[in-house]
Amino acid sequence: MMKSLNSWYLRLQIRALLVFGRRAQALERVEALIRDVGEDLYALATKAHVLAETGDKPGALQVLQRLVEVAPEQAAGWFNLGYLSEELGLLDRAEAAFRRATEIEPKMDRAWYGLGLCLIRQNRFDEAVPALRKNTELQPMSPYGWYQLARVHVDRQEPEEAVKIIHHLRRFEPKVAAQLVRETGLGQAQS
Repeated sequence: MMKSLNSWYLRLQIRALLVFGRRAQALERVEALIRDVGEDLYALATKAHVLAETGDKPGALQVLQRLVEVAPEQAAGWFNLGYLSEELGLLDRAEAAFRRATEIEPKMDRAWYGLGLCLIRQNRFDEAVPALRKNTELQPMSPYGWYQLARVHVDRQEPEEAVKIIHHLRRFEPKVAAQLVRETGLGQAQS
C-alpha cells in the first residue's frame, strides 16, 4: 500500500515538474520511480522523453530499446523507438521499429507515416507509396501524408499522380497544394 502511494506521489511530482519545465528534477523523480517499482512503462517512457528533450538522444534511444524489450506488444514504444532512430539516421532500426508498430496496431497512422519517411530517406520510393497511402487512408484530412505521397510520385516520374494529389489538396489544404505547385511546377491550372 505504501509503495503504491509513493509511486502515485512520484508520478504526480513528475507531471508537475514537467509542466513547469523542470526536467532535471523530473528525471531524478523518474529514477526514484524506477528504483521504487522497477521498469514501469510510464517511468521508462517518461525517462526517454525527458532525455530526448534535454539532448541526450542516444540515452533516450537506449531507454526506448529497453521499453520495447519490457513491453514488446506496445505499439507506442515501437513508434517512439522508430521516430528517434529515424531522427538519428539509424534507418534500418527505424524501419524495423515502424514496421513492428504497424503490425501491432495497423491503424496507427503516424507509424505508417514514419515508415514512409524512413523509406523515402533510403530512396525506396516504390515501398514508400503503400505506407503513405495507408497513412492517408487513416488520416485523409492531414496534408502531411498527401504531401509526401505527391513528392514520391514526382520522384518516381509519375507527374499525373502528383497532379491528382495537388487537386485533391486544393479542396482542404490550398496552401500545401500551392507549395507543391511551386516545388514541382505541376498542377498549375485550377480545376
